[in-house]
Amino acid sequence: MIKISPSLLAADIGNLTSEIKRIEYCADMLHIDVMDGHFVPNLSFGVPVVKAIKKITALTLDVHLMIDNPLKFIEVFANAGADIITIHIECPDDAEKCIDLIKTFGVRAGIALNPNTDPQRIAHLVNKVDMVLQMTVYPGFGGQSIEKCAIENIIKLRKIFGNDIDLEVDGGIYANNSLEIVRAGANVLVAGTAIFAQGNSAWAINELRNEARKGVLI
Repeated sequence: MIKISPSLLAADIGNLTSEIKRIEYCADMLHIDVMDGHFVPNLSFGVPVVKAIKKITALTLDVHLMIDNPLKFIEVFANAGADIITIHIECPDDAEKCIDLIKTFGVRAGIALNPNTDPQRIAHLVNKVDMVLQMTVYPGFGGQSIEKCAIENIIKLRKIFGNDIDLEVDGGIYANNSLEIVRAGANVLVAGTAIFAQGNSAWAINELRNEARKGVLI
């Protein structure tokens, strides 16, 4: 099943409520990037934003922690309303400890990897995580083009983790390249600019979903 998770990073920050309302009936999740200015060279949303968003939408909150020490923050994000918390294998904290902690709060756990990270680095987490997130760009800023090495990683990850897990991709995703991404093995597409920069975000989501589904049918 193809799932679309619009990235809030590309939304109009001054009008988050209206931005969310115009996509919530046709999106499957809402992707919220949390950046600390250390793990990635940018700052973004924090706990208060997640807590506020939880009050205005029933969408699954797909919280992506691009931070150095997620162990310190998992509890507060879980309590704020995150439904999925994804941490990076490249961060200094122990991935298994993070995943175990996430699950103690009844929250789904995800593991993310950057384009140049060998998928074998997370192979030991089979049967531990609920979702794998392959970054198709280097995290920190929106509007980048896909790194081709990440496509090969998607293929490898699907072989490692099998078909019963969500394989999410984030970075440079548009309707015109979604087919390649899904053929490689992804089923959850994070898109920001391709959705929120369009006058009709709902139409953009439907176009992305329809193109992506062709990869499932072929």
